[in-house]
Parts: sequence; structure tokens; C-alpha cells
Amino acid sequence: MSDWLTIGFVESITEIDACAWDALVTPNEPFTEHAFLALLEESGSVGPKETGWEPRHVTVYAGDQLVGALPLYVKTQSFGEYIFDWQWAEASQRSGIPYYPKLVSAVPFTPVTGRRLLVHPEAPWGEVVDALLAGVRHAANRVGAWSIHFLFCTEAEQEALAARGFLPRSSLQFHWRRSGDWTDFDGFVGSFRAKSRKQVRRERRIARAGGAVLGMEAGAQLSEADWQAVAAAYYATTERKWGRPYLNARFWELLAERMGHRIQVATARVEGEITSSALFFSRGKHLYGRYWGGCAPTDMLHFELCYYLPIEWALEQGLELFEAGAQGAHKLKRGLMPTRCASAHWLRHPGLGDAVKRFLVEEDLEIRQNIQRLTAHGPFRVDVRD
Repeated sequence: MSDWLTIGFVESITEIDACAWDALVTPNEPFTEHAFLALLEESGSVGPKETGWEPRHVTVYAGDQLVGALPLYVKTQSFGEYIFDWQWAEASQRSGIPYYPKLVSAVPFTPVTGRRLLVHPEAPWGEVVDALLAGVRHAANRVGAWSIHFLFCTEAEQEALAARGFLPRSSLQFHWRRSGDWTDFDGFVGSFRAKSRKQVRRERRIARAGGAVLGMEAGAQLSEADWQAVAAAYYATTERKWGRPYLNARFWELLAERMGHRIQVATARVEGEITSSALFFSRGKHLYGRYWGGCAPTDMLHFELCYYLPIEWALEQGLELFEAGAQGAHKLKRGLMPTRCASAHWLRHPGLGDAVKRFLVEEDLEIRQNIQRLTAHGPFRVDVRD
């Protein structure tokens, strides 16, 4: 590591100047901004031991200037990560090898690709990355971590981490990317094969037939009652599907104040009140879907609020990428195509590391083949897809 760089650690991002941190964040990423990570901590959604996410953020300074940072958490379980390693933990424990605690570099509860190795654009990237990783390894030794995980990192970061001894892993999501020929939603759907095009138009008609007023609304313009309805939709979905809401009431109280300028909400209103909603974050040229739910939501309403309205809005705003969240092969028929996501892992026990390495090679091949198969069955006409 270069001797002109100084490594540090903080147990809360609020100990770091917000402007200095945000100078390291790329223009299209809202979730590694200081405001979002601080919101998670200040609301208590992360931080306390019972949340399972204890901050140990790494910093790198050149003199008084912050030139590198890494969001990092100590974990004693694997909830809220969306890159699943439960089988690794079970295999480790069956073999009498500890698996926890572990260190995770990610945005909690947020399966979104973005940079984890935050480096000032005017700093030497490789030297700062080496310093950040030296800090991570030091933190692993201090807390007795048995593994280190970089989740939903960029492909460039994955390559750099692999060159430094981390194991690359692939996973699969469905993303929308703009084509240069699309200027509006009709142009987008017009690139579908006839059967898929008719299905989308039919689903949009059904979603509107219920009488609700549907639209995209700026988060900064929502009332307190509106935000309470959006939070209620989140809790209704988590109770129905997962049974464990990661985000507490204080998070929702602070969200509009801290991040309202980054938020769009797809809403269904009946007599002026929000009955169903989907929450989106936007920064630069990217849009990210996160939480959806409502009062007895129908499938067609789900497709409209979670996919069609945000794609339409993204086209109007000139955006380039829309990530609609984890999993969901049903997104393929709606024009979101299979996309490889990257992560990187280090395991302290060499035997477990070798076994995981062999597993990841097979898993990567399977995922790449699955992407090819799914792409061939996408909704776009062959002349558009090629």
C-alpha cells in the first residue's frame, strides 16, 4: 500500500462529511450517496445488533482529503443481501467450520448494481483500491470475520477483486435498457413481436379498467398521508411475502425529507387516496424500482405500476437504464431483459474456499446459459433484438 494514504474506520457514516463522501459517488447511483446510507443508520434500520447490519465503513485519506471509501457491515446472518450464501453457511457449519461473523460490502436490503469501491475521480484508482482492501482485511481480522463479500458490485470491480484473490460470482436480474429508436412507450412496445405487443396493451387496459387514477408522482410532492399509504403498501407486501420488514417506521418518516428529490412513486388513487403504489429512486440516467404493494393489488396493476409506468416515465425523461429489483422471470415478457450481476467473495478457510470456487464455476456457466436461453425467448422482434 502507498505510504501517502491513510486508512481509517468509522462505525457510522455520519462521522464522514457528506460532501466529501458524495464526491466519490458516480452520477447515476442514489443508494451509495451519503444521504441514503445515513438514513438507514439514523432510522435504526441498520446499526443496532438486532438488525444484523453493524457499520464498519472503511475510509482512505490523502492528507486531509477523502480519496476512497467503502460501505462495510459486520453480519452474523445473511438476511437482506439478495446474493444467497445460506448453503455455504450450512455446509461450513456441518463441517465444523465457523461461517459468521462475516463482512459485507453492499447497500443493505438493496439488490442494485453499483460501485462498492468508492474512489475519488482524481485519485489513482489502483492504489486507493489496494488501500481499501487492506482496510477490509484489517477489519476482518479485528472482528474475527470468516469471509468477505462484495455484493452487486460492477463488473470492473469484480475483475479487480478477482485479480486480488476474491472469487467471482454471477447472479441474474432483469433490466430495461433504452434503445436508440425508442422515443416513447408506443415505440418501445412497437419493437415487440405481435403476440407480446398485444399482451402488454391488454394488460394496460385491464389495469385502467378498475377506475383508479394511475400515474407517476414526484416524491417531493406527496403529502404526509400519501407517504403513510406508501409505507403501508411496503408493510403489506412484506407481511404477505417475506414476513420481515427490514425498514422501520422511522425510515419512512425521514425518507421524504432526506431523499424526496430522488424519488418517483407510481400510484393508483381512488377518490384521491393512494390504494397501491410502487417506489422508485432516480439519479442521473438511471431508475431503480424498490417497494410495491397496496390494497388487494391485481396482477395487471402490479405490471402497470412496477414496469409500464416507470418505463414510460424513463423514456420521457431520457433515461438509459431501469433496474426493477431482484428475481422475477415474468419481467421478461414486459421488455426487461436478463442481465448478469456480479459479486466477489473471500473465505478464510481454504477447504471451504476451494469447494465454493468449484461451485461458482458451475453456477456461472448455468447462469450464462440461462441468460442466452431467456434472451432468445424475449418479447422483441428478431430484427430489434439483434
